[in-house]
Amino acid sequence: MHPSTSYSESRKWVAVLIFVIRCLPFCRSDPRISEAGLFCGDLRVSPNSSYIPLFVKEMEVLSQLVTAHDWARYVVNSTNISIFSLAQCYGDLSHNDCLQCYAASRTRLPRCLPSVAGRIFLDGCFLRYDDYKFYNESVDPVRDKLNCNSTIEGVDSGGVDLDFGKKVEELVDGVANSAAAGGGHAAAEVRGVFGLAECWKTVSVDGCKTCLGKASEEVKTCFPSKEGRALNAGCYLRYSTHKFFSNPADEKRHGSGVSRVGKSMAIAWSAIAFCMLSLFACYAAYARWNKRKQERNNLGQISFSYNKSNLQFKYEILEKATNYFDPSRKLGQGGAGSVYRGTLSNGKTVAVKRLLFSTRQWVDEFFNEVNLISGIEHKNLVKLLGCSIEGPESLLVYEFVPRGSLDQYLFTRNRIKILNWKERHNIIVGTAEGIAFLHGGCEFRIIHRDIKSSNVLLDENLDPKVADFGLVRCFAADQTHLSTGIAGTLGYMAPEYLVKGQLTEKVDVYSFGVLVLEIVCGRKNNSVKEDFGSLIQTVWKLYKAHRLTDSVDPCLEGHFPALETSKLLKTGLLCVQASATLRPSMSEVVRMLTDENHDIPEPNQPPFLSTSTVSSGSARSSYSFTSNAVRKFEEFDPSTDSFGMLSSSEQLESEELTQKQVQGFHDSNTEARS
Repeated sequence: MHPSTSYSESRKWVAVLIFVIRCLPFCRSDPRISEAGLFCGDLRVSPNSSYIPLFVKEMEVLSQLVTAHDWARYVVNSTNISIFSLAQCYGDLSHNDCLQCYAASRTRLPRCLPSVAGRIFLDGCFLRYDDYKFYNESVDPVRDKLNCNSTIEGVDSGGVDLDFGKKVEELVDGVANSAAAGGGHAAAEVRGVFGLAECWKTVSVDGCKTCLGKASEEVKTCFPSKEGRALNAGCYLRYSTHKFFSNPADEKRHGSGVSRVGKSMAIAWSAIAFCMLSLFACYAAYARWNKRKQERNNLGQISFSYNKSNLQFKYEILEKATNYFDPSRKLGQGGAGSVYRGTLSNGKTVAVKRLLFSTRQWVDEFFNEVNLISGIEHKNLVKLLGCSIEGPESLLVYEFVPRGSLDQYLFTRNRIKILNWKERHNIIVGTAEGIAFLHGGCEFRIIHRDIKSSNVLLDENLDPKVADFGLVRCFAADQTHLSTGIAGTLGYMAPEYLVKGQLTEKVDVYSFGVLVLEIVCGRKNNSVKEDFGSLIQTVWKLYKAHRLTDSVDPCLEGHFPALETSKLLKTGLLCVQASATLRPSMSEVVRMLTDENHDIPEPNQPPFLSTSTVSSGSARSSYSFTSNAVRKFEEFDPSTDSFGMLSSSEQLESEELTQKQVQGFHDSNTEARS
């Protein structure tokens, strides 16, 4: 049985059952869960306190007591913390309606947290918690409230009905006096006006009288409103022009007149409903058992092929290799998980990634993709050695690259090493060759989608290896690409991908172009330079002014070949052009970088972005950027070299216009992930 078929069939049975139950003539109920008032205290608990677990415990015990008695009070104590609570359903409510009303109040009251006090009045029940013993409290001059309906009686007929005021006064006084003298609950009607009064069971007789006396005087001021409610510390009082309460005496009288035919129908419908519910439960249990049986069979087949594979790593071996994921062995943290250095029993050093999104549901796809990626070998790609899928979490095992990531050599205050020009050129060329191999050198074309300096690792010879091209997501049979699961990093993503989701190899080309400019200039792509703006703006302005070499990292102290530097920067500008069709392929980029005689075309203007909103790297500004960028990029036209409202002229004056059209695109930092 296919799970989706089972699910759809289950929904049909549920719909039938709900229809039948709704047709039952005896299923009339109103738990009165409309919210009359929610009031929270001003004092808040300490963020590090154990208040929330105690509150949860308090509500659980209170639920049990309400289930047994329709009202409850309870106190939970801990070190320096006490929580007092009270719950009560109004006297006319049936037991089932009471439980529904309490459940609704318990769901809504936590909106007051982390306040140490809160009270909620529903039209059928009351729930309160506080940090002091309030049980005998009848009135509270500060927190007692009045809730008057905005609809006015008599307005429809041309004026306020003065007789209605007399009815309200007579009703309110009568129901308040009856409740105070008759156990704390009363409900009554006076010539079409209905009222209910309720005192909490913890309040004394005198306290109930005091509370309802105050409530009756207050609620009279709601006239000429059709409804009024007094929400006091020790009681609740309401009047309305429609009957909202249940009358047990009336129900008893009406019940005695029910015909034998009616009783027989009620019994018959109950039996039918019970049978249908039983059948549905049996069907659902069978469907669930059958689904689990299929999953076990599938998992067994996967485990069999996995155990025969040379990609298998036992979880216990990897756990021991990393010294049980010792924090001192942590190499870094990525979007998919954290990476640790491990040493296998044969002395080989590996990098072990703990995946954050590990679930059994995707184990089949996961193993197949590892099997595919592990077959990709290139000197400029980090080798995937295998995985572990049978432990409490899934692990990936990569070759260990000893010199760390490229960003540690470019942007950190205390750089590991100042890279000379030859080393930088070698890193750029090697990275380009690795990406070109992903795009066309293996069986499948793979789009990385997260090319950046932290995903370029350096080996002992400072040769680059592209990492985190990770697990591919297999497209349908009629599609020609594979794509990694990583969504990318703001600031490195191409405009057409960021806005319209258009994913081609040119997305990686754009990211690579940003990386080239970063390596040559020694600046992060989102850093701002006075009088120039962002990195791409800086390089473009200097290119138009024929001063490209002025953008080179000052740490090189002029030790670089000017002609070769200009070619690299022009190549980077070609890669970051706004139009994807104008960007070169990675194979063409490799030829530009390695063939001295290869002509490099003149680049068109890239998508300049305003720096007015670039922050110092706060995550908040980076997150707010996303929606702003999507809005601004709606005017982007891939068929041109820039944006819809930007003229084709490449004069520097056009930059200001461009900035206004796409303000915010580079308002990102490399730490914010989409």
